[in-house]
Amino acid sequence: MVKQTAGRDNLGDFAPKFAELNDDVLFGEVWSREGELSLKTRSMITIVALMSKGIFDSSLKSHIENAKKNGITKSEMAEIITHAAFYAGWPNAWAVFRVAKEVYERCDEQETHGGMFGLGEPNINFAKYFIGNSYLNPLTKPGEGTIFLANVTFEPGCRNNWHIHHATKDGGQILICVDGEGWYQEEGKDARSLKPGDVVIIPANVKHWHGAKKDSWFSHLAIEVPGENTRNEWCEPVTNEEYNKLN
Repeated sequence: MVKQTAGRDNLGDFAPKFAELNDDVLFGEVWSREGELSLKTRSMITIVALMSKGIFDSSLKSHIENAKKNGITKSEMAEIITHAAFYAGWPNAWAVFRVAKEVYERCDEQETHGGMFGLGEPNINFAKYFIGNSYLNPLTKPGEGTIFLANVTFEPGCRNNWHIHHATKDGGQILICVDGEGWYQEEGKDARSLKPGDVVIIPANVKHWHGAKKDSWFSHLAIEVPGENTRNEWCEPVTNEEYNKLN
């Protein structure tokens, strides 16, 4: 299960002990006991409990989003709410249906992007290095083998900052375009238009950026090339003036 930080993010300064119990005990220990109950089953129980208590705030929406990630399909969610309606109340069911419908319709729309490798999750850990929203779907686990491979998806107009993949030997990155249309540009060179099937070999120590075109989603596989003394340096954003000149 993904490490939970919502408690510390929202209440870390105001109620640090509550934040600790929320993140480390409730989600870190209880939710993580998948040998006793699967995440899917725990999501079902949690949603029914919130519904029976009449809790329809952002926590319900968050748990329904997690339920979808944990494998509860749209039809299963509808059946859960319908069944619980006879015990938790018809008005409560209507309220939960409104939230669930929004979550599943939004997710269905998002999942049309990302190509055959899937959209993945919002790229929140690197959001400060992007203009616009991006999504990351790791296809290998860090430390599992010598190569890290992920599908990166950009919404229209989204691009990452200028950046450099440093290495003293080998290193760099390879991009394989899989969906939509985008741009790649190295410092001092013209931008290159990208479409599915295009391959970009990015040498180590070259300043560059990549992202989607204004009117298109864009996805590429990103392959980190092994090397010696590798590190990434994030630089300044690609300005609107620079980006809007591309056509």
